[in-house]
Amino acid sequence: MYDRINKFGGAERVLTALKEIWPEAPVFTSVYDPEGASWAKSWDIRTSWLQNIPGAKTNHESFGWLMPLAFESFDFSEFDVIISITSEAAKGIITSPRQLHICYLLTPTRYLWSHANDYLREVPKLFRPPARIVQTKLRIWDYIAAQRPDYILAISELVRKRCLKFYRREAEVFRPMLSLGIKRPGLARQGRALADKEYFLVISRLVPYKHIDLAIKACNKLKLPLVVIGTGSEEKKLKKLSGSTIKFTGYLTDRELIEYYRNARAVIMPQEEDFGLTAVEALSCGTSVISYRNSGAAEMIKDGKTGVLFDRQTVGSLVEAINKFIQHALPDNLCGERFPNKMFKQEFKDKIKELWIKHQTNIYSR
Repeated sequence: MYDRINKFGGAERVLTALKEIWPEAPVFTSVYDPEGASWAKSWDIRTSWLQNIPGAKTNHESFGWLMPLAFESFDFSEFDVIISITSEAAKGIITSPRQLHICYLLTPTRYLWSHANDYLREVPKLFRPPARIVQTKLRIWDYIAAQRPDYILAISELVRKRCLKFYRREAEVFRPMLSLGIKRPGLARQGRALADKEYFLVISRLVPYKHIDLAIKACNKLKLPLVVIGTGSEEKKLKKLSGSTIKFTGYLTDRELIEYYRNARAVIMPQEEDFGLTAVEALSCGTSVISYRNSGAAEMIKDGKTGVLFDRQTVGSLVEAINKFIQHALPDNLCGERFPNKMFKQEFKDKIKELWIKHQTNIYSR
């Protein structure tokens, strides 16, 4: 069970990893766009009635108010265990007491809770009053929906805290420590001088809440080379902000990504990530990370050793962090921290078995 399948990013890497554990399991989702998600073309994908509404596959943001109805319409009577991987409405499915519903929570619905005001600012002023009314109605449903899973696993400590704050539910942290199939860098690459590396690196969807403009403005100010990998609604705007030292690559293959990771001075993450798979991938390549402190990514970074953390989402704070990174010359011999995908998948499978046994015990002890 997944919110929608129409793009590819960090959350979709998690979905793909779990699909590899249970390859025969169908994936239920609100909408599926074969063009935007060709990576899922071999899967058994079962969509809701939203799939038949023109524009819903590619413009799902406009149909958020219909997501509750879409997910409540699914019939799961043939299954014993249902896993919802969600940052929105998929946790709101309806199951019977005998069934086990485990929610792998990417974050409480961002546009309703943690970043609600940011999203409202993107709405034209004329439409903000009705948008607030819809937002309030959806919050009520979202809170109720979050009470439905039998267990919640959170992808980070940050998400666990959000779950407790917004949903009043405890969750167990289970980080998706996934890499790109990266092996440890060779000895020659480990010993490479930091000065030989040419650029700083951003890998992200180019959307407002990622705050990629901070990285661009900071590197403009310091006249440092920056490579931006990713696409999104902010791409044109960000390109206009960029000076001569900023390069955009668009979408890249995993093989190309690995080379960019390995040859970067550091990866810059100015956003408040729910988890921050990019940080895991960077560390796997032996590359340092400069991250906003109030982020899931910061949970994996040793400040001053494997990266630098900064306190405020401002250009000045990020400039200070980049200068600190350069001046302290963090060692370029991190060796690459190992996050084997097989280990994560086995541990996740074991966790599901553990919760199933617990669920069965609870049922038969009543």
